[in-house]
Order: sequence, then structure tokens, then C-alpha cells
Amino acid sequence: MGLILDSSVIIAAERRGETAEQLIERILRATGDQDAALSAVGLTELVHGIYRASTPEIRLRREAFLNELLAVLTVYPYTRETALLAGKLDGELQSRGVVIPFADLLIGATALALSYSVLTVNFRHFERIPGLSVVKL
Repeated sequence: MGLILDSSVIIAAERRGETAEQLIERILRATGDQDAALSAVGLTELVHGIYRASTPEIRLRREAFLNELLAVLTVYPYTRETALLAGKLDGELQSRGVVIPFADLLIGATALALSYSVLTVNFRHFERIPGLSVVKL
């Protein structure tokens, strides 16, 4: 069992001034000894945030924080299996009137494909994905 970290967890930690090591320690205390990882989609969201920073200082801080995390976390790719699962989920959910932001859908599908949970501070979107285990930090 493992955890895919939603970008919301990482963004919140960086804004609080935590180091990557402090974040990982806090995750381990809250969830036990599980593999913690990022999805490629979540990584894309984080890089996007670096380049949208309002000042060079914020950009450098975000980039340094992400680099620290990347040194210790696995990044799982968006695979063919994940794409097939995400398309199925999205079609089934939208046919019932349930719309999930696309990035969250892809992150959730990555976790499902790996039999991982999603660790998030934004429970609302992920809890709508059938079969997905969601852990709130």
C-alpha cells in the first residue's frame, strides 16, 4: 500500500514554510510507514505553480522545495492503463452528472491503477472517484 500525494498537500506544506523532510515526517506520523509518491500529473501542477510565482524569491523557494521532494519521492508516470481507467471513470461519472477537475481525476486514476490511496487536503474531489481510498492530511 502506498500514497499518491496530491499537490494540495505539497503546496500547503511549502506555504507553511516546512522543509520537504518535515513534510515527509508529518505524513509518516499521520499515515504510518507507507510508500509516498507523486503522480506525473501532480508534478505538472507543482511545476506550473513554480512558473506562476509572483516574485523571483517565491519561485526559487518553490523550486527548491520541489527539488528536495523529488530527491526522495518516486514519480509515477501517466500510463496507458491509467489513461484507460481515467477515461472510463470520467465517462461514467459525467453520465451521472458528476464532474471532477481533470487533473484530480488523473491523479486519482494513477492511485487506483497502483492500488494506492490519495493523500490530500482537498477531500471533496477525490471522494467522488469510486473505489479510491482517500486520506486527508
